[in-house]
Amino acid sequence: MGVVLVLWLFLFASSVHLSQGISHEIHLLRPWHGSDGHHVPGISCLSWRLGVETHNIIGWSTLPQACESYLGHYMLGRQYRKDSGMVVFEALVYAQGLKLAGDGKDIWVFDIDETSLSNLPYFAKHGFGPKALNFTQANSWVYEGKAPAQPESLKLYKKLQSLGIKVVFLTGRLEALRNVTTENLHNAGFHTWEKLILRGSSDTGTAVVYKSNARKKLEKSGYRIVGNIGDQWSDILGTNVGNRTFKLPNPIYYVG
Repeated sequence: MGVVLVLWLFLFASSVHLSQGISHEIHLLRPWHGSDGHHVPGISCLSWRLGVETHNIIGWSTLPQACESYLGHYMLGRQYRKDSGMVVFEALVYAQGLKLAGDGKDIWVFDIDETSLSNLPYFAKHGFGPKALNFTQANSWVYEGKAPAQPESLKLYKKLQSLGIKVVFLTGRLEALRNVTTENLHNAGFHTWEKLILRGSSDTGTAVVYKSNARKKLEKSGYRIVGNIGDQWSDILGTNVGNRTFKLPNPIYYVG
């Protein structure tokens, strides 16, 4: 009985210590609770996020209203950064183990939004809510060219360059955004790349079809896609996806 009591006191003290060190602005990973600790009837926002990231929940246009606060706290808190860091850590381990041909044809494909550049300042201002994305507002933000780098992806980008792997940016952004996108990438720390591919007027079909076709053209040109990273499943599904793919977290919008 004495041993059980000591163990219980230890666990209680540990939980108090951990909770004191975490800001209320960062979601504590408590199942079946919202980001502020209140029960969310009929839905687990943590489980909903897991369903999105594992591609079991697809085709959605808005997130559950009850999960707005949870997802906002997740994206702006430590866990999103840690989750992104884990993905990039595995990508770095993989990249450092590659045997490259040394002919300049080994490339790594990067998506841009929520992969290379972060639109969190926009969402922090306009909300992570259940309303459909306001494309007029979103485009205005993109044209400002102020999106910061996704810090973990920038770390991967720099390491790949030091290894001799060239970067190709492949984005769903329209060709009309080339200049502002180029400037934004430069200002965010992405200074050089092999190609920047944006969606032209002749690129029809879904994101999966468009990006598959673009990667196919790269391989026909003699490039070898050794890696591919994006925040959407449509970035890494389809054909010609590369030798290995990596999925960054993004539970706030879906591109099919």
